[in-house]
Amino acid sequence: MTSGLTQEELGFLQSMFDLARAGDTERLVEAVDAGVPVNLTNGSGDTLLILAAYHNHPDAVAALLERGADTGRVNDRGQTALGAAVFRRSERSVTLLLEAGADPALGPKSALDVARFFDLPEMLALLTARQG
Repeated sequence: MTSGLTQEELGFLQSMFDLARAGDTERLVEAVDAGVPVNLTNGSGDTLLILAAYHNHPDAVAALLERGADTGRVNDRGQTALGAAVFRRSERSVTLLLEAGADPALGPKSALDVARFFDLPEMLALLTARQG
């Protein structure tokens, strides 16, 4: 899939993951708005959304969701953006992801599993409040 890209292009795409990790929402949004796929995925199956959620950057999470980021992506370790946000105890990111349709039961290491395993009752309450 990347065979037609130059080292420079590959480096640029790799830098998008660094922006998501750092929470550099402005530069990340500029790149996505200019054509970088919002669901860009690295070799571990991490999307920009998963990385922004894992590194606790709710503004980046919100911006990626506004641009259509897929809440249903599961990385190679069975984790989702919602599970990452639960792990980081980011109420804002969890709420944003749930409002965007993220499934708390998705994946082998679902957000519900994370909340239960790490004994995070406040996160479990957020996740289950919307079920019904």
